[in-house]
Amino acid sequence: MVGPIRVAVAEDNRLMRLGIVALLKTQSDLLVVGEAEDGAQAVNLFRSQKPDVFLIDMRMPILDGVQVTTEILRAYPEAHILVLSHYDGQEDIFRAVEVGARGYLTKEHPPSEILNAIRIVHGGGKYLPSSIAERLNDRRMQPELTPREQQVLERLALGLTNKQIGDELSMAHKTCSIHVSGVLGKLGAHTRTEAVAIAQKRGLLKPLQR
Repeated sequence: MVGPIRVAVAEDNRLMRLGIVALLKTQSDLLVVGEAEDGAQAVNLFRSQKPDVFLIDMRMPILDGVQVTTEILRAYPEAHILVLSHYDGQEDIFRAVEVGARGYLTKEHPPSEILNAIRIVHGGGKYLPSSIAERLNDRRMQPELTPREQQVLERLALGLTNKQIGDELSMAHKTCSIHVSGVLGKLGAHTRTEAVAIAQKRGLLKPLQR
């Protein structure tokens, strides 16, 4: 007799986590084997329980969803990881899938679809709703920012001038201008403001520690 699908949940929002666990417990073919509230706990939880499907949030304290997925798959290449996130930015989706997540949904998807995704991923399939798959394909067609361009973009979002960016990153003014132009070109933006708006939509910007 085949046993239930063993599912673990990593989610830092307690109420959200309890809601997900409550949903899973309504299904006779699913068994919740553990919960984690940050990325470090998530990695340790997988190591101890080795769930059939690990449902993880994208943005958690200590380690984010991409880092958790990377750590787990490095040691357990056959792990079945399904991302369930508030965020549907192209960059988040792209990063998660590129490191090996087998599926990606947002928390706005109906419970029935989340449950279906768990079963599909457990069966060896991948699950990307059409809207998520479209964002992923769009992202794959876009040129990547270099690490330096990413640093410049983050400071553009803070409203810094080229001189201020150059001073902060120890770059000559001309070099900084070249990087700013590169950011605008790769994002298909005509102005700095437009570049920041596009970057926010794609999920390229995270809070900068200053």
